[in-house]
Amino acid sequence: MSSCCWLALLALVPLAMATNPGVKVKLTEKGIEYVKKIGMASLQQKLKTMKVPDLSGTERVAPIGKVKYSLTGITIVNLGLPNSALALVPDTGICLSITNAVISLHGNWKIRYLSFIKDSGSFDLEVNGLTVTDSITIKSDETGRPTVSSVNCVANVGSASIKFHGGASWLYNLFSDYIDKALRSALQKQICPLVADTITDMNPHLKTLNVLAKVDKYAEVEYSMVTSPTISNASIDFSLKGEFYNIGKHQEPPFSPMPFSLPPEVNNMLYIGISAFTTNSAGFVYNNAGALSLYITDDMIPPSSPIRLNTRTFGAFIPEIAKRFPGMMIKLLVKTVKEPTIFFEPNNVTVQASGSVTAYAIQPNTTLSPLFVLNMEGSVSARLYVTGVKLAGAVTLNKIEMTLETSYVGEFQVGSLDNIFLMVLKVAVIPKVNARLEKGFPLPAIGKISLVNTQLQVLKDYMLIGTDVQFTG
Repeated sequence: MSSCCWLALLALVPLAMATNPGVKVKLTEKGIEYVKKIGMASLQQKLKTMKVPDLSGTERVAPIGKVKYSLTGITIVNLGLPNSALALVPDTGICLSITNAVISLHGNWKIRYLSFIKDSGSFDLEVNGLTVTDSITIKSDETGRPTVSSVNCVANVGSASIKFHGGASWLYNLFSDYIDKALRSALQKQICPLVADTITDMNPHLKTLNVLAKVDKYAEVEYSMVTSPTISNASIDFSLKGEFYNIGKHQEPPFSPMPFSLPPEVNNMLYIGISAFTTNSAGFVYNNAGALSLYITDDMIPPSSPIRLNTRTFGAFIPEIAKRFPGMMIKLLVKTVKEPTIFFEPNNVTVQASGSVTAYAIQPNTTLSPLFVLNMEGSVSARLYVTGVKLAGAVTLNKIEMTLETSYVGEFQVGSLDNIFLMVLKVAVIPKVNARLEKGFPLPAIGKISLVNTQLQVLKDYMLIGTDVQFTG
């Protein structure tokens, strides 16, 4: 049985409390090939550190008789791994295979025979046909980060050829009959521990997964794994929690993540699917924190605008305001009354928000006198994009509908204020929202990584980011 089949009892034990993920990440064969390229370079350097022990002994060699020999100062001068592969074993793990590896060594030899004859020199040794197979498991650790380990490594050193510099031809008989096997055994014993070390050396990098990434003073987002990875013939799929929380207060929203599946795309190394649950949990968090509110004053309106936030402008539509509060400035409080809802449809992101607008007259002593409260239903369209390792965006106003909730200045037609509030939203509220969205929100990432050739698609109920990656350190 192949060594790669011995993983069944040791790999990928699902987490007991698995839930639907808010975010899914797919590492494709192209990404695995990139990981292999980095890993093989690391393994090659690791194998070059092998220490070959001095070899010595006494053997009877025809036609000389008893020969005492020693091989010392054996060092690796070159090591090549021309053929290597990482094969995915569905529901199990990864099979690493290395074939036809070559190791070149140099050392010194010394012999003594017939009790008094001594000879010495150097030698060059080439080991061919080195093969290594190993099974790699991927699981989730106690923090929700991925962890890898070597399970069943087997190494074989195929053959060795030596060239003695100096000495008689019968030295080759000594090597082939006695030294060859001991030397190959010494190398073989060191290979698998070094392979295992190379694999476990990945874990410190995997531990840099931002399982709890701070967003700002209000929010953090959790990217811990909700189950161990799923391995198919073509990819490794990671299911992440993908949920925003208020900092220091992890309250669950009144909705749950729905199942979703990533499409079978393979052109990029990595695909990240972000569900509507994730973005809606952000809305829940910011609404709870009171961050979705904004006071608007006249100095936030462009000087060129004929519409001013004062009782004269509003008094033209609501005479009671001009009569009771002449010559005063007005302050508006715009806030959400519940969390906004984000909808993902193919090539379209829409945000529906329910809010209120409270208008105040600013008295000479800075006291705020309430004028009216309006209910507001609005929608915006969002454009999303990736910048660095963050998801950013911008919104544009689609429409608003307002109704009167409370008036302290008598009855009035709310529709008469439409142009005022459209202007206020476009020049004061939307720019503030976009300034925050431009800063972005962290995507799941490991270590020093750059995303390149990135594309973003909006699909039904989730967005899909396809990207290649580059490790920068």
